[in-house]
Amino acid sequence: MAKQKLLVIRFSSIGDIILTTPVFRCLVEQAGAEVHLLTKSSMSGLLASNPYVAQIQVLQEDFRSTLSMLKAEGYDYVVDLQNNLRSHRFTAGLKMPYSRVNKLNIRKWLLVNTKIDRMPDVHIVDRYLAAAAPLGVKNDNQGLDYYLPDDEASLIEEMTLEYHLPPSYVAIVIGAAHNTKQIPVDKIAQIVDGLQVPTVLVGGPSDTEKAEKIMAESTIGCINLVGRLSIDQSAIILDRSMVVVTSDTGMMHIAAARKKPIVSIWGNTVPQFGMYPYMPTHPNSYIIYEQEALSCRPCSKIGFETCPKGHFKCMLDMDIRAVVEKIQAFID
Repeated sequence: MAKQKLLVIRFSSIGDIILTTPVFRCLVEQAGAEVHLLTKSSMSGLLASNPYVAQIQVLQEDFRSTLSMLKAEGYDYVVDLQNNLRSHRFTAGLKMPYSRVNKLNIRKWLLVNTKIDRMPDVHIVDRYLAAAAPLGVKNDNQGLDYYLPDDEASLIEEMTLEYHLPPSYVAIVIGAAHNTKQIPVDKIAQIVDGLQVPTVLVGGPSDTEKAEKIMAESTIGCINLVGRLSIDQSAIILDRSMVVVTSDTGMMHIAAARKKPIVSIWGNTVPQFGMYPYMPTHPNSYIIYEQEALSCRPCSKIGFETCPKGHFKCMLDMDIRAVVEKIQAFID
């Protein structure tokens, strides 16, 4: 019997791409399929080292060009994990069997706009796998994957020397796609000072100014690698840390894939959306910190540039002592 050739569609973002990895693993190991991913160019490197992804198809600006490229591959089935108008165009254009993830948009709208919680206690990974279930796969409960490149050992040695990394430290991810998901500068500086252990700041080029402010506000200082690392290098920093401190962001999911202890700090979004750290083999390896009693949460399923209420209490009311204690519990 010929091996099935399958296409998985997920255009972005970093966290969402990492959350698809159990689907690839299960389709290959359980269905014996050859699986390709259709994604944006900016996301194409995330799964480049993943052995379960046979090929990454890069979304072109012109729909017809992309569709022609995909038709030439001769896929047998499409698993649409994006489920938006653009992905619908591709499933329609390819004219082959497909299944889609249920994004639960009505339930999310209810939670955001009325605070009525009808969200099922089901992680997004399980909803992704439900979309692949018609192909005969089920959750293997092995968690997320993030594979580092073959030269991982030399990268680690090079980075340790170049950045004078201590043998043990706490990694703090300072950025997020939206400001209302980011941990404020003064809070990060207070966490750094409260820990009294070496800390390393991780973030993208857009976070460099924020990192400089944290360095200026902290009384004991830390190692600032913000804007200096690739995603693989950032993953190595997380991998070598004792604990990863992060908001609801893509690097949180990379840390979960690498089975690192995580203290996850939530602002305007909530874990009920099903995007909390996915660690079925290490269920006690993450702690969620959030302002559960705050009546305005969640104010969005994604995030805003500024707090729509103007007070940003979800982050500014953070109990630093409680957060530091949670981090210290993992260190101890």
